[in-house]
This record gives sequence, structure tokens and C-alpha cells, in this order.
Amino acid sequence: MRKLALAAGLGVALSATPGLAQDMMEGSKLDGDYLIVGVGGVYMPSYRGSDDYTITPFPIVKGELGGIGINPRAGGIALDLIPDADDAKIGFSFGPTVTYSANRARGIKDRVVRAAGKLNEAVEVGATAGITGYKLLNPYDSLTLSADVRWDVAKAYKGMIWTPNLTYTTPLSKGSFVALNVGARHVDGKYARYYYSVTPGQSFASGLPTYNARKGWESITAGLAGAYDLDGNLLNGGFSVFAGVAYTKMLNDAKDTPYTSLRGDDNQWLGGVGVAYTF
Repeated sequence: MRKLALAAGLGVALSATPGLAQDMMEGSKLDGDYLIVGVGGVYMPSYRGSDDYTITPFPIVKGELGGIGINPRAGGIALDLIPDADDAKIGFSFGPTVTYSANRARGIKDRVVRAAGKLNEAVEVGATAGITGYKLLNPYDSLTLSADVRWDVAKAYKGMIWTPNLTYTTPLSKGSFVALNVGARHVDGKYARYYYSVTPGQSFASGLPTYNARKGWESITAGLAGAYDLDGNLLNGGFSVFAGVAYTKMLNDAKDTPYTSLRGDDNQWLGGVGVAYTF
């Protein structure tokens, strides 16, 4: 079954789905349409590159309705319009994705960065695609190579980002699973200038030196996430708990910008926990 992944949260492995044998699927809550909803709290930098941290609540929705997969994203959602057969060894995914970003739009703790001015909230719309191999090291694991491409449609940074990811998931028992993820983030020139450049006006207001950021690889990330069903059986629905941790290394101009190099930290950590319910 391609549907075992509870929302592991935190952008680490949110859309990963390890395969289970068809005989385990039959009669389970995850046989056919299902929906997982959850809520949690995440400890994360107050902006990308910050060394100040905040605790932020976040929702999670995952499921399958009418053959369309629903997968969470950090601040958004992605749909999978290509269902895999239960006995497939190779699967494919493709569909739309939309996310919301409030990076440096609110919650800025650093007074100098705050003096440079708040930025606008972004709404990113695009597409996601991936390929998954099932039953690699055991009958129920999976390895997924995927990528998202998104454009800002809210006229904040007005540019594009794309994020390749590699995710391995495997159950540890009938009631638990883990997911390992590595990924990267590439930004275009419009994104880089909006978030990482320091304009003369921002320099005057904050005291930071001017800086002209360029496109390129913004960061790399590695994460671990997992979930545990509270009655020991992920297949029968009900309540579960999830947790995750991720490390991000800022790169290139995202690392060298004064917002990171002088007022923040290029080593970024994220962690959180939550609870979910499967219908």
C-alpha cells in the first residue's frame, strides 16, 4: 500500500509513502479513500538565515480522495494525479502544488533586520513530479526522487524556486515508521534579490552594508521524521503522534548576505511534534 505515511511534518518527509503488501491493505482504514488531519508545533528560525527561533503552530492534511493523492508541503499542499497500483515496483507522481510563505513578513526578532523593513507574504504556485521505487530493502520500504517548481503569484518576490528531494521511508513495526530526507533549494535572481540583497534604503535604515544577491543554490537540507500510532496499528486509523528534526545549511549568497553572515547563522535547525487523526 502506498498510503501508510502519516503526516511526519516539518517539511522533512511529508509526502513520503512506504509501500505495504496488498493483503495488509484490505479492510484497513487506508484501503480506498482516507484522510489524515493533524496539528503540531514547530521550533524554527524566525526567518531563513536567522539565529533567533520561534515556536509556530502548523496544520497537516494528507490522504487520497477519488484516486487523487493529497500530500502536505511546508505551508501548503500538493496533489498527485497519478495513482500507483498496489503491486507496483515503480511509481510516478505528478500534480499541482501551492504554498504560502511569510519569510521576513512577520515575527522578526532581530531588531536590525526588522529595521530593514518587513517584506510581503508570498503565495507560490507550481507543479511537483517524482518517481518512487518500492520494496528495496524490505517488502514495505520506498525511495522517492521528486522535485517541486513554484512561482510567486502574490507579487512579493515575483520569481521562481525549485526544490529537488530524495526520501527513503520504511516501517519499523505495524505501528510506526521513519522517513529520511535530503534536499536542496535553488532560487532565481528575483528571489535572491528580494530576500538576500541589502538595498541602499535598507542599509540606511538598518546600518547593514549594501549587498547584491544573485541566483543559485540557496540551501541543502537533511531531515529525519517519524510517526507512531497510539494503538500500535497504523492501518486501523485513529490517533497517532509524529515528530521530526531537520538541519539546513545556507549556501552562496544566502549564506553571505548580511542578514545571515552578520545578524544570523548559516546553520539552521528545525524540530517539532504533533498529533494526527486518520479517518
